[in-house]
Amino acid sequence: MAIGNMKFGEKLLFGGFALIGILALISFLIMEVVRSRMEKPMFPVLQYDFSAEGLRGSELFRTSGCTICHRAMRNGTNMGLVLDGIGSKRTLDYLENFLKNPEATYAGATMDHGPSKGAAFVAKMPAADLHAIAVFLSELRAKPGSNASRLPPGGGESSFIDSMVRMWAPDSWKSEYKDLREEMKSNAKGDRNDSGAE
Repeated sequence: MAIGNMKFGEKLLFGGFALIGILALISFLIMEVVRSRMEKPMFPVLQYDFSAEGLRGSELFRTSGCTICHRAMRNGTNMGLVLDGIGSKRTLDYLENFLKNPEATYAGATMDHGPSKGAAFVAKMPAADLHAIAVFLSELRAKPGSNASRLPPGGGESSFIDSMVRMWAPDSWKSEYKDLREEMKSNAKGDRNDSGAE
C-alpha cells in the first residue's frame, strides 16, 4: 500500500504509531546513557557470598527442577516467585521448613508445593539436599536499601524514614508495629555480648 493511496485517517494512525516508536527508541537510548553514567546501579544490588553448602545448594537448585518455576541469579523462569533477595526476607529455618512441609509453614494452600502438586517432589528430596538448597536461598541477600531488603541503607540509620514516620505514621502504629531497625540494633548488641562472653 503506497502512502499516496492512504486516506487521511490511515496516515494519522500510522504516523502516530511511527512517532510512538521513535519516541520509545529515543527514551530507551537516553535511559541507557544515563544508566551507564550512574555511580550506583539502577536495579537492586544483590549479594552473592556463598558458603560451600550454599554453592552446593545453588547447583541443586539448578539441577533438581527448581528453575522450572523459580528464578534466582538469572537462572530459571518467572512462573513462580523470583527468589533473588529472599535471604533478606526469610530465615534459614523458615526456608528449610517450607521446603520440607510447605503448606504447614505457609499456613495455607500453596499453588504448586505440597502433596499431589507439581512441585511435590521437592519435599521428597533428601534432607541434606533440602538443607543445602535452603542455605543457598538464605544466602541470596539484598543490600540494605534495595527494594528486596527489609532494611534501609547504612546499617539501619535513615533520617528520611525517621522524618516520614514522624510525619505520617499514626501514633497507634508506633505501639502496634515494631521498628525493624531497633530489632537489628538489639540483635547486634546481643551478638556482641555473646561473643564477649565466650
